[in-house]
Amino acid sequence: MAADTRTDAQIAEMRAFNRFYTRLVGALDAHLLASPYSLAEARVIYEVAHRDGVSAADLARELSLDPGYLSRMLARLVEADILALAPNPSDRRQNLIALTEEGRSAFGRLEAEAVAAVGALLAPLPEGERAEICGAMSLIRRRLGDMAAPAPVVIRPPRPGEIGLIVGRQAAIYAQEYGWDASYEGLAAEIAGAFIQHHDPAREGCLVAERAGQVLGSVFLVDAGEGVAQLRLLYVEPSARGLGLGSTLVEQCVAQARAAGYTRMKLWTQSVLVAARRIYARAGFTLVRSEPTHSFGQDLVSEFWECAL
Repeated sequence: MAADTRTDAQIAEMRAFNRFYTRLVGALDAHLLASPYSLAEARVIYEVAHRDGVSAADLARELSLDPGYLSRMLARLVEADILALAPNPSDRRQNLIALTEEGRSAFGRLEAEAVAAVGALLAPLPEGERAEICGAMSLIRRRLGDMAAPAPVVIRPPRPGEIGLIVGRQAAIYAQEYGWDASYEGLAAEIAGAFIQHHDPAREGCLVAERAGQVLGSVFLVDAGEGVAQLRLLYVEPSARGLGLGSTLVEQCVAQARAAGYTRMKLWTQSVLVAARRIYARAGFTLVRSEPTHSFGQDLVSEFWECAL
């Protein structure tokens, strides 16, 4: 019963979002962005503008439009001198659709209006909130099956507010996947807090992996004293696993430690973190000591790894 209640609430939330967003972008208006075109017509113009000839069958399939409805729409746009039809040399039963000169001008106006409208929505928001919104939109598209090429992953320093987010995400992931209790979050918060308050930017740092505004993972480099660097708090979001981000973060962390003049690097992990252990081994770390412990509400085996730089 609880699961059904949860599902009902999720359906209601998604429907509420759909109603809000269609109103926000004017999807229900007879004409989009004060143009002569409906939303569907503007989308067809957009798709044709980005193709070197496309068939009506391809448009119907890719836009999930009824072929009869699309045919009537294409006839209106041809009559308005926005689109032109030409026989397909490889299949005489089909026509290829292209923009006319007037169609290219119409597309340019639509594109400029769309950019201005979205820019006006984002302009009042701080940069962090813009990134948060764009990251959420990217996540929605991927989760619901958008197969478009994903935005590139960027490795960069943290922005204000992100270290707290990183601590929270690690704690939530380890609780879900390994049953660790809140004491891990306390430890991670202590490490991260000390880094924020006291780190030396010349010899210590944090690397964040980000795509389209969404934090996908991170790692910390801290000074452990006596020429030794320590790698801490490596994590990768479950949705980003398999992209090689863990290896990239560790390799860049090791490279930064080497460039900062450290001669050795160490880390502390748990034997249950199998994927992380493989990454450490590939990066040149060697297991030097292990010991059983009861930590984070679980019986674990703590491991200590080191590598020469």
